[in-house]
Amino acid sequence: MALTPTETRDLLARLGHTPKRFLGQNFLVDGNIVRKSLELAQVAAGDAVVEIGPGLGTLTGALLESGAEVWAVEMDRTLHQHLESGLAARYPKTLHLLEGDAVDRPLAAIPPALAAGAKVVANLPYAISTPWMDAVLSGPLPSRMVLMLQREAADRYVASPGTRNFGAISIFLQAAYDPAPGHRVSSACFYPRPDVDSYLLHLVRKPEPFVFAQADKAIIRRFFQQRRKQAGAVMRELVPGRDAQWRELLRSEGYLPSVRAEAIPVATWIKLVSAGQSAT
Repeated sequence: MALTPTETRDLLARLGHTPKRFLGQNFLVDGNIVRKSLELAQVAAGDAVVEIGPGLGTLTGALLESGAEVWAVEMDRTLHQHLESGLAARYPKTLHLLEGDAVDRPLAAIPPALAAGAKVVANLPYAISTPWMDAVLSGPLPSRMVLMLQREAADRYVASPGTRNFGAISIFLQAAYDPAPGHRVSSACFYPRPDVDSYLLHLVRKPEPFVFAQADKAIIRRFFQQRRKQAGAVMRELVPGRDAQWRELLRSEGYLPSVRAEAIPVATWIKLVSAGQSAT
């Protein structure tokens, strides 16, 4: 059950902990959103679930009560110790708690044999949302993710080609996952209350997901660092020796070399990097 704002404030005071803005420490205080997170993720007894930044353990407790086995990574030492002496002591067999950086351990050190079948359910700190997502998209890919994100980040991840929010991370994510109906979340559902509303982003792994190689990711990011330039011109710089092949592939897809990177759809980016080994 979620703590109320007053209960959350009092618990933080007992722990001697002041929420750290740079870590995105806005604690969930709405039990309906906790239940919605588990519902969207279709969490069932026996599921392997990864949680990022469990904080005070509100979502963690609900996952454990559902019968899931949880792997969680928490960077804040005070919060980690609170969880270790509380939930971890009560659920010694089903809560695997790791102290560390989620960008370095994006799936909380879950055994590789379980990773591909795992679900991620997390209130994702805004500061690490994109680097964490990029790390997850390097594989192995969880089967389903339900992520609490600032609305701005959620919009960027599922943006359509041709829009200002469409970028490299949109391509990497949409090559591997399909967005499913999510849920809007008011800033009033958190303590301290953030300045913006959030969104429960619901992602389901594609039947045949595509994972971009690191070299290909680097090339695509550089395209978007020069997003005002024509793609054909950027290709001469980034994939010399293969730029003619890439321009011809663009034409076969119905795009002129004068197209900008943000107008090229995900399926075409996959075809471009699959046309041959990417330059480093």
